[in-house]
Amino acid sequence: MQLENSAPAGGNKKESRQAFLLSYIEQHHYISIEEIARLCAVTMQTARRDIMALEATGKVRRIHGGATIATPVDPGTYRQRRLDQAAQKQAIAAFVANIIPDNATLFIDTGTTCEAIARALTDIRQGLRIVTYSLRVASIISENSEFALAIPGGFVRAVDGGIFQEDTPDFINRFKFDYAVISVSGIDDDADLCDDDRTEVAAVSKALNQSRYKLLAVDSSKFGKSALVKLGALNIVDAVITDSAPPQNIIQKIQAYNMQLHLCETADP
Repeated sequence: MQLENSAPAGGNKKESRQAFLLSYIEQHHYISIEEIARLCAVTMQTARRDIMALEATGKVRRIHGGATIATPVDPGTYRQRRLDQAAQKQAIAAFVANIIPDNATLFIDTGTTCEAIARALTDIRQGLRIVTYSLRVASIISENSEFALAIPGGFVRAVDGGIFQEDTPDFINRFKFDYAVISVSGIDDDADLCDDDRTEVAAVSKALNQSRYKLLAVDSSKFGKSALVKLGALNIVDAVITDSAPPQNIIQKIQAYNMQLHLCETADP
């Protein structure tokens, strides 16, 4: 896939180039500045200006070194995630809130499970210092006036309240955490952690690197699922917190990595 050198008769080269770039990003989910310069035969400065113009339309989002699609998960899918496995997510959230001590520093990921964890933390914890790039998590956390809260600036992704700009990973990298609490879209059959968005993976990777203890909180429906972007192997976290036993291949990986597995009971309906 490469841009033709000539614009349509009467057309605008810049508009044609940006339409090509939008189509490319929709198909491949990410493009680097270097790829833009090569595919479109333009300078790096022009490539950056094109990305800024596309970001202004709300269709793409700049990230370090390139751009990605603005909303990889459609709103309907995200709304359904709020309803799916709700009781299991509440049980996971209660467990996480009980193992994190008062006055801890922590990073909280985005997503419906992490929103449930945020609510559980506000119920029982005191003196927490929290960094998140989720506006919805931040809104829940802000209800507790005793908590210190930091969020990056940038565009808000309407589908899930994620806050992103090019230097979001760098913002997160400025902090050190006692705990990182993350969730993912899937844990595939190779026991790799996968997510839908390259920018989220970059932000979460920085948080994991800055954390002493790394907690993966996922409901059991995520086992055996894959997603677009690989975050890393299962052993990038210290513990898996879920509602029921994973498949045997995942259990074998957990045992081989000498990780912790916590199964949270779900209250009977």
